[in-house]
Amino acid sequence: MTQKKVHIQSISQLHNLLGFDKPKHPLISYIDASQLTIPEGDIGAEVVLDFYMISLKDKSCGLEYGRNSFDFDEGVMVFSAPGQIYSPTKQVSQGDITGWMLYFHPDLIRNTHLALQMEEYGFFNYEVFEALHLSAEEEQIMHNSAENIRNEYNQRIDNHSQRVIVSQLELMLNYSLRYYERQFNTREAQSKDIVVQFQKDLRHYYENDLQQTEGSPSIQWFAARAHLSKHYFSDLIKKETGRTPKDHINGYIVEKAKQILLSSHHSVSEIAYDLGFNYPHYFTRLFKNKTGLTPMEFRHMN
Repeated sequence: MTQKKVHIQSISQLHNLLGFDKPKHPLISYIDASQLTIPEGDIGAEVVLDFYMISLKDKSCGLEYGRNSFDFDEGVMVFSAPGQIYSPTKQVSQGDITGWMLYFHPDLIRNTHLALQMEEYGFFNYEVFEALHLSAEEEQIMHNSAENIRNEYNQRIDNHSQRVIVSQLELMLNYSLRYYERQFNTREAQSKDIVVQFQKDLRHYYENDLQQTEGSPSIQWFAARAHLSKHYFSDLIKKETGRTPKDHINGYIVEKAKQILLSSHHSVSEIAYDLGFNYPHYFTRLFKNKTGLTPMEFRHMN
């Protein structure tokens, strides 16, 4: 049986597939989760959206995001960026779910201040199990922002509508940043364990010559070892150490390179290949960026 695949490119197309009336705004939609239905025939379908999603639901909604299921207690928010995959996992009738979803197309925020800020909101690329868990007070603040957007959405669209809606979205996302930082803080002990394990894994990588088969270590490799998404892992490491995982990796590589430069007669190319670089000039560039010297200048000065 061929798996059903659906590519949804517009808010209007989304409403049509869900059996809703035409949207009141072409670039954003507020959906009451209690009105959702998922027929048995849609279970297992792969759905790709060309827009952002912010969701706060109170019950399991029978949707799978990536490889993980939405199945949380009250007060949990999930975010996703354009191009991510959803898949219904069970039949849903009206009233089975409570909560809301905001869908907005990238064109809504294009040429706005928010568009320039979107990369700061890394949680749009977190996995579901890294969702934002809210207190009752935090949840109410999010509900208030969503309600403001819904009220604006339901009014007659005028020249100010987009600005007001985008402002409310930015407020909601900034609160989300704050709450995620609180979440990192409340899991501080666990976070520190992940940092320690990252440092051990980095040593393990080179002690076992994995760079010879895997190349220079990637953030994804360490994130997978920690059972986290690449983006959540990166944010956690930076929150705990003040440095990105890439900074840690590059710093470790340069320190190993210094040791080899001073304890051997290997050429720069040999050292680069030994450290997992396919092209020696990438190694030389990294070394100079970190030390201000080329590898040969470093060797001759020491």
